[in-house]
Amino acid sequence: MEKTKISPKNWFSENKNTFLVLIICAAVFVIGYLLASPEKENLQEATEYSEYEKAKITAVLADNTERDETSDGGWRGEQLLLAEVLSGQYKGETLQVSNFVGPLYGVPLYEGDGAVLIISTYSNGEHIATVYEFNRTAALSVSVIVFLAAAILVGGKTGAKSLAGLVVTLASLFMVLLPALMKGAPTLPTVFLICAYIAVVSLTILGGICKKTVCAMLGTISGTAIAMFFGIFAQHIARIDGLRVPDVEPLLQLRQTGTPIGLTGLLVGGLIISALGAVMDVTMGISSSLFEISAANPELGRKELFRSGMNVGRDMVGTMTNTLILAFLGSGFVLILYLYSIGLSTHQLLSSSYLSIEVISGISSSIGVILSIPITAFITAHSLSKK
Repeated sequence: MEKTKISPKNWFSENKNTFLVLIICAAVFVIGYLLASPEKENLQEATEYSEYEKAKITAVLADNTERDETSDGGWRGEQLLLAEVLSGQYKGETLQVSNFVGPLYGVPLYEGDGAVLIISTYSNGEHIATVYEFNRTAALSVSVIVFLAAAILVGGKTGAKSLAGLVVTLASLFMVLLPALMKGAPTLPTVFLICAYIAVVSLTILGGICKKTVCAMLGTISGTAIAMFFGIFAQHIARIDGLRVPDVEPLLQLRQTGTPIGLTGLLVGGLIISALGAVMDVTMGISSSLFEISAANPELGRKELFRSGMNVGRDMVGTMTNTLILAFLGSGFVLILYLYSIGLSTHQLLSSSYLSIEVISGISSSIGVILSIPITAFITAHSLSKK
């Protein structure tokens, strides 16, 4: 049988609600970006400043780097290099630069390698440069291209739509959320609203505006809210907050110098973002499954549909919860190995801020995923039942 061709006019008419929602979401994004975008600093007006610019190594003048067996074969030493600047106000200049290499920072560079330089300009007009790091832009670009190709080749149109949703997610986080937090926006409400926005836009791109995606949206927002409220409760009874999150010290220094960023909500804000993807997966899976079940047997009532949704959801709980817990533990694997190596006692380990943060993050996210299942099943069952 030949597929019935749909004219562009009919196709647009069928998807007008989806286009309307996406236009509104685009307008919201632009407004959020304009409100959150920071004021640009004019480095030229400063008497002393530093810039990070691309460069190419043209010669190795001196090199005493060597492998250090005590650090498991890591490099250690110093290089003196000539580097041609490829960007910024000093583009085209060849500078003599130092490259300091240690087991925890830097790598040896050779002629033809790309690098990123720290170029410091002083009040008298002089400027010097040192190597910041090997330029990994090309390597990362190759990894991204392979990922995009795999997603499109395997996923087809759905894979392309998921990539569009990923672009929206990254743009929302880096162009709206982070600048807004740096401007002093309340941490938890801002993170939650951005995550709800991401859920709405991503699911709209993926499935359009229809009952199925609306049910998944409502389930996602509800599950994310549950994760947030449980995280707030857990951090309250554990007497711990975002000020104890690893690597928060530089942000604390920023706040002490006048940047109005809210730090105490960072713990729960991070777990909201971590839970969002898993909750969207579960709610969309539940909603899609119930729509297929209802299409196969339109006479099923609310109870039967809800029961079917719960049966599908129970199969997801084990793997998804395991995924979240392992993701949190995997992100801190190096520190976990260190804590194990120093032989902490049970009381010391259980009372440490690190373990408390990991437990709160993992369990709060998992609870959001688990409870989003009955919520989504209930909403979808009521939207589908004809009885």
